[in-house]
Amino acid sequence: MSISKHLHQIKSQLPTHVTLVAVSKTKPISDLQEAYAAGQRIFGENKIQEMIEKHEQLPADIQWHMIGHVQRNKVKYMASFVSLIHGVDNFKLLQEINKQGLKHNRVIDCLLQIKIASEDSKFGMTATEAFEILNSEIFDSLKHINVVGLMGMATFTPDQHQVAEEFKYLKATFENLKHISKYNCNLHTISMGMSGDYKLAIANGSTMIRVGSSIFGARNYKI
Repeated sequence: MSISKHLHQIKSQLPTHVTLVAVSKTKPISDLQEAYAAGQRIFGENKIQEMIEKHEQLPADIQWHMIGHVQRNKVKYMASFVSLIHGVDNFKLLQEINKQGLKHNRVIDCLLQIKIASEDSKFGMTATEAFEILNSEIFDSLKHINVVGLMGMATFTPDQHQVAEEFKYLKATFENLKHISKYNCNLHTISMGMSGDYKLAIANGSTMIRVGSSIFGARNYKI
């Protein structure tokens, strides 16, 4: 099945409140062009350099989402165009994004990444850390970021019950935080769910899914 047919099949099954991020990491420009021609406008990358190269070659109306782990010294390279940064896992990173947003005279949307998985390899802050950040005075001074929601990555396991419980935890964390309303904090997005578990994620409250291999096929990590 072609990329466009995969896209249409997935979109036809999505509730209207769920946004699809097409995860295009390691995929060639031609694959993204096919997805674009099929109507996809939101693409997710996990390496800033790769995202920059694709941004320069593809149409300007694409929204680029940074879904991977972000190093503070790399923020400056994407600050002029990135639409949403999913993996904000500490306050210093939020400060750097704000600094670069100021330089480019724009407000950059962000998601706080909450650690919901049992694996040590997964990044993310605790729910308590997120609460403390959003309620701090120093957070109030960040005028060039807008925290629009939370992101989480479930444990890589065949145990669907465990994955569902992790998704429920992220949804509960969102519910506990969503009353915090500031000019730079307007929580409405829960980014959770990938190719293997997005249906389960949606059933447990996801409003944004990050789907790659189900659209583009298996990745070639030798690139």
